[in-house]
Amino acid sequence: MPINITMPALSPTMEEGNLAKWLVKEGDTVKSGDVIAEIETDKATMEVEAVDEGVVAKLVVPAGTEGVKVNALIAILAVDGEDVGAAASGGGASAPKAEAQPAKVDAEPAKAEAPAAEKTASAPQAQAPAASKTDGDKRVFSSPLARRLAKEAGLDLSAVTGTGPKGRVIKSDVEKAVAGGTGKAAPAPSAAPATAAAPAAAPKGLSDEQVLKNFAEGSYDLVPHDGMRKTIAKRLQESKQTIPHFYVSVDCELDALLSLRAQLNAASPEKDGKPAYKLSVNDMVIKALALALRDVPDANVSWTETNMVKHKHADVGVAVSIPGGLITPIVRSAELKSLSAISNEMKDLGARAKGRKLKPEEYQGGTTAVSNMGMMGVKNFAAVVNPPHATILAIGAGEERVVAKKGEMKIATVMTVTLSTDHRAVDGALGAELLGAFKRYIENPMGMLV
Repeated sequence: MPINITMPALSPTMEEGNLAKWLVKEGDTVKSGDVIAEIETDKATMEVEAVDEGVVAKLVVPAGTEGVKVNALIAILAVDGEDVGAAASGGGASAPKAEAQPAKVDAEPAKAEAPAAEKTASAPQAQAPAASKTDGDKRVFSSPLARRLAKEAGLDLSAVTGTGPKGRVIKSDVEKAVAGGTGKAAPAPSAAPATAAAPAAAPKGLSDEQVLKNFAEGSYDLVPHDGMRKTIAKRLQESKQTIPHFYVSVDCELDALLSLRAQLNAASPEKDGKPAYKLSVNDMVIKALALALRDVPDANVSWTETNMVKHKHADVGVAVSIPGGLITPIVRSAELKSLSAISNEMKDLGARAKGRKLKPEEYQGGTTAVSNMGMMGVKNFAAVVNPPHATILAIGAGEERVVAKKGEMKIATVMTVTLSTDHRAVDGALGAELLGAFKRYIENPMGMLV
């Protein structure tokens, strides 16, 4: 019996990916563990391994295809001496049936069993009504769990766009509609026209046509949004809409830190003809923030609706600019690592980030983040908190300024840093305490070595 190979979920939040490259061709023999394809997610390019052995009977999805849904059929494998041609035709014929099945289930929900992923949650809904109808008795196919959630939220399923097989409305579609305020049910569904729910939709941005009519023809190029840009836009919009930001800034003198950095780099032993490490100011910023969070543990938190998550280690994400956007690789347990270890780890993470070769666990999660635009000459700025973090530290450029010391004017290298916080989790006084601890480590950097 042929084996269907489907688009894998390479991270918990992945919904679709781009099939960048096939590393096998039809007729090739593969065994478990062989790398067969490269999949592009919004942040990285991942290798996919075969989990079964056999002969590649058919590559269903061509290389270069974008927006392939998770669990969609992408290839067929012939096993146990099967005829490759028969496996390819058999597998290809069975694929549409698998997609059509959910629609059949919804047509007779009283007799059907919920899909495996939703069975437990929807079991009590055995007497749920059949799929919603619009005018003209058109059925809106949806999963039992989606119908239950929609009923609880007062949503009209006919106004919800389905992303499941054959346009089926699934749980995530209902959750998105609830979050976006769309699809509210009309008071009298039987009398309301099918388009009655449209005015309740959340306001959207201007259409391409509305924007472009203000520009002369031929004066622009249209660049489609890729997965990374869409994800950045979605997460930042979510952050600004749901997180009550506030900002605290402080100036830090860098002269002692720059002096210590020079001494440490000069003392670096050689390895294979090269220095074993070369510290940057950013490496020392990462360490200082991690130690500050260790000293002020109440600020090393994440907000949830029911609990405050207090982290036991400082996992510091570092914003890295890459073509088309940015990614935030994470230095785990940074408070426990030496400056040289942090430096070498960041060089490796940064290089692989620019090649989109990071694994999901290397850029997902974390407890805080650093965004440094000092090397670009930016004096100061305020960064956007990246959920589930409650804090992010924006680093400005170190520059010579005149400062007053014991009644005398002196020249010092000063860096402005701004802490953005989620006010639900970190109050003003706590944010100031965290920033004060960070400033102490920056201005007394020997404390990072002991």
